[in-house]
Amino acid sequence: MIPESFIEELLSRVDIVDVIERYVPLKKAGANYQACCPFHSEKTPSFTVSPTKQFYHCFGCGAHGSAIGFLMQYSGLGFVEAVEALAAQLGLAVPHQTSARAQEKARQQPLTERLARAARFYKDELKRSPKAIDYLKGRGLTGEIAAKYGLGYAPDDWQALAGVFADYADPAMVECGLVIENEQGRRYDRFRDRIMFPIQDARGNVIGFGGRVLGQGEPKYLNSPETPLFKKGEELYGLPQARAAIRSEGRVIVVEGYMDVVALAQFGIGNAVATLGTATTPTHVRKLLRLADQVVFCFDGDAAGRKAAWRALEASLEALSDGKLVGFLFLPPEHDPDSFVRAEGAEAFQRLAAQPTTLAEFFLRELKAGVDLSSAEGRARLVHEAKPLLTKLAAPLLRLQLTRALAEAAQVSPAELEALCGLKPLPRGRAAPPKSRPLPKPAALERTLLLTVLHRPERAARLPLELIPTESAEGAALAALVEAIEAGRLPTGNFGLLLEYFRGSAHEEVIAGLAGELEGSHSDEGEEETVFQDAIERLKARSLERRIEALIAQERAGTLTAGQRRQLAELIALKKRLLERV
Repeated sequence: MIPESFIEELLSRVDIVDVIERYVPLKKAGANYQACCPFHSEKTPSFTVSPTKQFYHCFGCGAHGSAIGFLMQYSGLGFVEAVEALAAQLGLAVPHQTSARAQEKARQQPLTERLARAARFYKDELKRSPKAIDYLKGRGLTGEIAAKYGLGYAPDDWQALAGVFADYADPAMVECGLVIENEQGRRYDRFRDRIMFPIQDARGNVIGFGGRVLGQGEPKYLNSPETPLFKKGEELYGLPQARAAIRSEGRVIVVEGYMDVVALAQFGIGNAVATLGTATTPTHVRKLLRLADQVVFCFDGDAAGRKAAWRALEASLEALSDGKLVGFLFLPPEHDPDSFVRAEGAEAFQRLAAQPTTLAEFFLRELKAGVDLSSAEGRARLVHEAKPLLTKLAAPLLRLQLTRALAEAAQVSPAELEALCGLKPLPRGRAAPPKSRPLPKPAALERTLLLTVLHRPERAARLPLELIPTESAEGAALAALVEAIEAGRLPTGNFGLLLEYFRGSAHEEVIAGLAGELEGSHSDEGEEETVFQDAIERLKARSLERRIEALIAQERAGTLTAGQRRQLAELIALKKRLLERV
């Protein structure tokens, strides 16, 4: 873990405007800066960056956060990686409360340097190899696309890398996947006489390679092995190059081969990525759904393609949420994306990608195709096959729709299907509240107080913490915010730091949403102060009301003492005076 004190120091020293301008051109707009949002397609700027609050917010799609959050959302970095990237810009060393990650990075750094040097070597060799250049030209690729993806060529030499690395015998050469050592201890280059496709992580570091044989030969594609840097189930080829196009299109296309990615890019379809010689994983899908609202898997229309598509569907279930879309594009059996786009053109491919088979359609079609729905045994088989898939599905509304469709096919009710699959039923309509527990009070008052304290954190000192009800999400967030401010854990005025303080907590969503809302408000300070004071009076009145109700209940039960009766009269009079002021 990274100490909170370092996060505070980092965000107090970094300027969010400088960070975002590295990726998005900003224009001054009053006290803030504006741009077209990098997270969704728009023509009128709705993306605002506040240098005073160190916070960004989009009024179109709702994206918001600190400088750390921007790097996570824009570059697909994890929290630790985003902190490290920001710290590197300031020349700060990131202290870790555990040395495990520091040791891991120290071990990985020499491997990263070796892979970067190998990538430069392969790139230079491409320029010297007429047959490799002719091969790429024959596939319709230009030098511009080859440079964008850093394509190279591994010479037809058993130890070409020995001329690049003086320490060719170093164990690190095997560890990073560049060299193979046989049982006799003899070493040779893993990649020989192949077009080389560097695989990059989210920060643009080369972490592995894919090599395609020129002409005929097996294996057609050869990939780097799993290494400390390269996890095939987590990385996607072409993602750094495709990121801008993915955001612009709002869609990402997942293909199976490196050449498919670069061929589509050659035809202006830049939002394609490829899995790395392994089946699609939930990690792949989660990573892509952070960048786009729609993921389209593109496969051949043959049996192998449909099998790969089904594996992608299974991986998508636990990563999917309502509002996100997963679809499947099946090409004619004689085509892959590379050959299709060259034969039919980019427009034809884009039309197909815009109207894929939806996950629900493919899910139901494949399950029904494998059983005989005219027999009781077949319908039972349908439920049996659907059970583990519905259990895995994370999107509740989509699960409800699929449950209804499967129940109809199986000739059972949705409730019966849920019971057979061991699913927790989703709420159906407004349920009556338990008689033993009162309904939570409306959160409007807590929301008003939370907004005014977010705008002026110094107001927290005037809030009676013991009177804040925490039954609602807003009330709980308000209490947590006041406690943090009073304890001196939060400096005032820095929304970015405030969001990072609450990142991962139960209050993150509420506070982030309201902080974003404040960016669009321009209330008069005097009016806002009046609203704040009025809300405190109402809070006091509501507390009095609860105490009065408790005493009245005792009176009805005949257990009220003479002293409590006097207290009740005093409270009623106090409440009347408070309400007169409100």
